[in-house]
Amino acid sequence: MAIEMNITSLEICGDSKLVINQLLALYEVKSDDLVPYFQYATQLMEKFERISLVHIPRKENQMADALANLVASLTLLKDEIVHVPLCHKWVLPPLPILQQEEVNATSVFTIDSEDWQQPLIDYLEHGKLSDELRH
Repeated sequence: MAIEMNITSLEICGDSKLVINQLLALYEVKSDDLVPYFQYATQLMEKFERISLVHIPRKENQMADALANLVASLTLLKDEIVHVPLCHKWVLPPLPILQQEEVNATSVFTIDSEDWQQPLIDYLEHGKLSDELRH
């Protein structure tokens, strides 16, 4: 959409530290299923003169998260109809099958203490459950 609008400078905010760091080439994309999407995203990023990728911690992204949860929780009755007007239909083009090289590599990443994965790691490594209860 930004390309079609001839925007040359773009700031992208995301709450997935993993995805942001992959796009910044700080982390590698390990999932074979995600590699084509990563490659497509980097091709799109090259079309801008200036691009900025910013990680927004989930704690600071509560409004967007609440909206996403609200939409996900809405249910319709069997016969209920909702009309949603569309201005544009944005569809990702088919991803080409790209050649991939196999590489033997081991990566080790330091997890920030505030990272959402840390409670899972603590539980798996030490059987320790988080004191924070979430429903």
